[in-house]
Amino acid sequence: MLSVIIITKNEAVHIGRCLESIAWADEIIVLDSGSDDDTVSICRRYTDKVYETDWPGFGLQKQRALDKATGDWVLSIDADEMVTAELRAEIERVMQENKLQAYEIPRLSSYCGRQMRHGGWWPDYVLRLFRRDVGRFSEAAVHEKVLVEGKVGRLVSPFHHETAVNLEEILDKVNSYSSLGAQMLHEKGVRSSVSKAILKALWMFNRTYWLKAAFLDGRQGLMLAVSNAEVTYYKYLKLLELQDK
Repeated sequence: MLSVIIITKNEAVHIGRCLESIAWADEIIVLDSGSDDDTVSICRRYTDKVYETDWPGFGLQKQRALDKATGDWVLSIDADEMVTAELRAEIERVMQENKLQAYEIPRLSSYCGRQMRHGGWWPDYVLRLFRRDVGRFSEAAVHEKVLVEGKVGRLVSPFHHETAVNLEEILDKVNSYSSLGAQMLHEKGVRSSVSKAILKALWMFNRTYWLKAAFLDGRQGLMLAVSNAEVTYYKYLKLLELQDK
């Protein structure tokens, strides 16, 4: 039995495609944290296991969803991801074989209309399929991970990931991820300054655009490098703000 877990907030643009792609699963669990669009009503068309809750951060929220799962296997999927027919077949096969405890799945991400093959975005393996009795989520507020006991394999077929369809989504993510990242650094005792924010942002741009070859993805590659630099820049400025408080 497969349980699919999803966390949402204001994902009406994406969630229908996501849920349609995993409608075949035995159980779908959705945890929503205060959506004010049609996210919840769309989710209820596909599952009766839709829960509305507060927002404690990515890791804790996904663990809450995992705690509600009842299947032997769990697939954790984001609202802007989709399971293809090929990926479904591969998931069903490895669950039946039951040789390993968990699997990483590659992601093919679309960024403002272009599938990204560079910039560190491909194949972008993420551990998302695992036996429920051996996995749990880290408590990280952002960039959470699945922690498993046992052997981990890799699937071949990718998620399709529509990470941002327009500039508004990019700017929303820059703001959200920089805030969460600043809070995490603050809790770790990391210090910041304006010069540090600038230097870290420049390094991130060069790393994405040149070292990870985002320039090969054309205009979108440049946009990605700039937005990655912005996340870093504002993260360290927000960290400085937290220090001053």
